[in-house]
Amino acid sequence: MKLVFFRRLEDFRELGRRRCFSLTPKAFYCGAMVFAILTPDGFLTLGVNRFPACFGRGGISRHKAEGDGATPAGVLPLRRVLYRADRVPPPRAACPIEPLSPEDGWCDDPVDPAYNRAVRLPYSGRHEELWRSDGVYDLIGVLGWNDAPPLRDRGSAIFLHLTAPGRPPTAGCIALEFNHLRDVLANGLTGIEVVGG
Repeated sequence: MKLVFFRRLEDFRELGRRRCFSLTPKAFYCGAMVFAILTPDGFLTLGVNRFPACFGRGGISRHKAEGDGATPAGVLPLRRVLYRADRVPPPRAACPIEPLSPEDGWCDDPVDPAYNRAVRLPYSGRHEELWRSDGVYDLIGVLGWNDAPPLRDRGSAIFLHLTAPGRPPTAGCIALEFNHLRDVLANGLTGIEVVGG
């Protein structure tokens, strides 16, 4: 199976023009795929619904680099959903869902062979723990960025996760309030187009 990734919504629409139609100017449907749009004004739009969203402290960038704090511009497919079974019920989603465990991590070390991949803890390379005490990762959508295959320094661990108290910017991810994230997943979200940069 060959995976195809799109950096621009126009490229995606052109490929499937006969099978796609627009839900609104801010969301689109293609076959079994439902995409939301994240805009620089801080809103994620899915169909007729707009949700306040947080994104990277480095803004939105078409030239994402590891550690720049930016959210990458482009079409980011939703690969799978992870959740803390001890804190939240299993979400409804259009993609695979998996419960997290205390041994789950994500490698963010550009020189490590497991860069931008899930790892089991303890792990010797630089990584991020997914089992967090602050609740931000109680529900995580793993977004397809720099993963087919991962390229050194192009960015890692781009997730759709819960907002932190006070709604601060993220380190490059997209964040929504719990009820909003649960709703967009339940409505069949399969990807996000991040506009700007």
